[in-house]
Amino acid sequence: MRWSGQTIGGADLESARTEGTPQAPALLHLAGLVRSVRTPEFQGVTFHEVTAKSALNKVPAASSMPFRWTVNPYRGCSHACVYCFARSSHRYLDLDSGADFDQQVVVKVNVADVLRAELSRRSWTGELVALGTNTDPYQRAEGRYGLMPGIISALADSGTPLSVLTKGTLLRRDLPQLEQAARRVPVDISLSIAVFDDALQKAVEPGTPSTAARLATVRAAADAGFAVTVFLMPIMPWLTDSDAQLDQALARIAEAGAARVEHGALHLRPGAKEWFLAWIDREHPELAVGYRRFYGRDSYAPAAYRRDLARRLRPLLERHGLEAREDADQPEQRRAAAHRAAAGMPAGTGAGARPALELTPQPALF
Repeated sequence: MRWSGQTIGGADLESARTEGTPQAPALLHLAGLVRSVRTPEFQGVTFHEVTAKSALNKVPAASSMPFRWTVNPYRGCSHACVYCFARSSHRYLDLDSGADFDQQVVVKVNVADVLRAELSRRSWTGELVALGTNTDPYQRAEGRYGLMPGIISALADSGTPLSVLTKGTLLRRDLPQLEQAARRVPVDISLSIAVFDDALQKAVEPGTPSTAARLATVRAAADAGFAVTVFLMPIMPWLTDSDAQLDQALARIAEAGAARVEHGALHLRPGAKEWFLAWIDREHPELAVGYRRFYGRDSYAPAAYRRDLARRLRPLLERHGLEAREDADQPEQRRAAAHRAAAGMPAGTGAGARPALELTPQPALF
């Protein structure tokens, strides 16, 4: 599962830092650190293997997300998406939300065993567990560490519904196992595909598989019997939001066999905002004024822009026969979720609440 002969420590970690792997020594103090590893297959990336004490993460009650539990086998992500909302989470490790997030990846090597133990507790009620909500569980490192099969097995064996969201085409490796899991528990599969221009995709998501490869993964999952959701988000103002661009994207998504599309405008939380705006300054300086007008004081695009985007998308989605869902992580939904939490109401209830994911075993799998 793991590499041999590539362990780094002490002087080697200092060398890694000076050669372009920022702040690697800081992780020597990370709880549960087993070793730090580099390999020629992942130039510039250091993997920090840790033994985790817990696998299940409880979502805060005030969250607008339609699930309460997540599992994240990795922290940091070599996909290196410049807009990634999870970048700020690396600051809890005393690392930066820029290059460190892309290049310093924490691997919870025992996550499947810990998860199985947690799911066996009498207190576990079998609620949905979401995978891929923070960093991608099918990023390139998963090809080496192979953590997802154990996670899927633990969830299915315990009767726990699961959802997977990924940009990674490595999902196809586990489709047979996910088919088997779907015979026992509800399984939901989603692919994140935000950019349909190849040059822009490589610029904004440099470590991800191509758009074509991800669409082929949608087709493979649909052919396996899954009602696949495509996350057409973030939709980036002036870069991917014209009517022609949206129409082309939805046409290709529908052709790939997706059942529904979740869409939403770019939002830039602290950590991601600084990194993305620096990228805009460097790659698209002509848009710098507009982006700072939209995001200089807020994490979200202006409400008028978001309403207009949704208005323009509705007829396009209908034309291509795709069910629509709007991004749950918007200011209005967040305020409603916070109000419900303050009132002691469970997530997913109350006026304006988004329904939980409709996770049902796929008929083709029975």
